Amino acid sequence: MPVYMRSLETAVPQTILVQQQARDVFASQPGLTRLGTRLVSTCFDSAAIDTRYTAVAELSLDARAENPQFFDPETNRVLSPSTKVRNEIFATEATKLFVEAGKAAVAQAPGIDLDDITHVITVSCTGFFNPGPDYKVVRALGLNPAVQRYHLGFMGCYAAFPALKAAKQFCVADPAAVVLVICVELCSLHVRTSNDPDTIMGSAIFGDGAAAAVVTARELQGPEPAIRLDHFETVLTPVGEEAMAWNIGDEGFEMVLGSYVPHIIEEHITGALAPLLAREPSLAGLPYRDITHWAIHPGGRSILDKVESKLELTQEQLVPARETLREYGNMSSATVLFVLKYMLERSVSEREERICSMAFGPGLTVETGLFTLVSPAL
Repeated sequence: MPVYMRSLETAVPQTILVQQQARDVFASQPGLTRLGTRLVSTCFDSAAIDTRYTAVAELSLDARAENPQFFDPETNRVLSPSTKVRNEIFATEATKLFVEAGKAAVAQAPGIDLDDITHVITVSCTGFFNPGPDYKVVRALGLNPAVQRYHLGFMGCYAAFPALKAAKQFCVADPAAVVLVICVELCSLHVRTSNDPDTIMGSAIFGDGAAAAVVTARELQGPEPAIRLDHFETVLTPVGEEAMAWNIGDEGFEMVLGSYVPHIIEEHITGALAPLLAREPSLAGLPYRDITHWAIHPGGRSILDKVESKLELTQEQLVPARETLREYGNMSSATVLFVLKYMLERSVSEREERICSMAFGPGLTVETGLFTLVSPAL
C-alpha cells in the first residue's frame, strides 16, 4: 500500500543571526584563549552558513532587553542562563512553532482538513515540558481529543526518520489514517561561549526551525507533487559512540560533536546505505545514477563534502542540502525536512523520480529513507 507525504511546510522564528556578526560577537568574548579565538573564527567562517534563525530575540544585535539573560548588548557579553531558564523559553517559543508549522501543513494538504487528523507525532531534542507539544498541537488546532498522540524526544538530528517511519506504519495498519508529523528544534537556546572545540562548533552551525508533514495512504488529490515513502532502514556504525552526543548540563544542553565525525561517516556511509538499497537491488552500486535526488541532512559542510565524494554524487545533487545549510544552519531533526521541502518546491518533472535521504546522529546512528517524488497526474 503506497503511503505519501501529502504536504510539507516549514517555519522559523523571526530573529535572524548573520553568521559574520555572530562570529565577531563570539570571538570577542572574555575568557577566550588565543587558540579559542582562532577556533571561533575558523569554525564560523568555514561553516558555509550565511544566516540562521533563533527563538532568542536577545541574540539580535538590535535587541535591548531590560534584564538580558542570553546577551547583554551594553557589554557585548554572551551570558549563561540556567537550563531552567532556557527550557522555559523552549516551552513558550517551541509551542508557537509546533502550532504554526502543523497548521500550515494541514492547510496545504489537498483534500485533508483538521477533522481528518487521526495521529499526531511531535519531535524535539532541545527541550522538555508536559503536557507536551503533542498535547499543545491538539488543543491549539482544535483536533479531536481522541487523536492518538506520540512524542519522540532527545534523539537528535536523525529523529525525523523514526517519526516518518512510525507515520507510515500507522497508515499501513489503517488505510484511513492521517498522520501529522512535526519537528521543532530550538538549538540556539543552548549556545554558550567556550574554548572547547565541540562547543564552539555548536555555536557556529546550529539554528532554530520547524517542519511539519501530513502523511496518509489516502488517494492523491490535486496537482501538487507528493513524496511516496517507500523504505526505511537504520544502521549503527561500529565506531563513533563517543564522537557525537547530547547531554544535559546546568547551563543548557551540551553538544559533543567530534571533529572525526565526518571521517566516520565517510568510512561507513556505503555500508549504511546497503540495507536500504538492497530493498531495490537495481539501485545498488556506485555511482548511484538511478537515484535522481539526494536529501542529505546537512550536519555540517565537511559532512556534505565527504558524502558527495564517497558516493560520487554531482555538485547539483547536493545543492538542496548545501542551500539549506547556507540559509538556515543545522536545525537538528527538522533540517532534512527542509531539504525535502526545497526539492518539492522546485519539482517540475513529469515523471517519477527517486530520492535517497540520510541523517546522522548520536550513536553514530545513520537513518536512511528511499522515497519517490510523484505527481497525481502520473
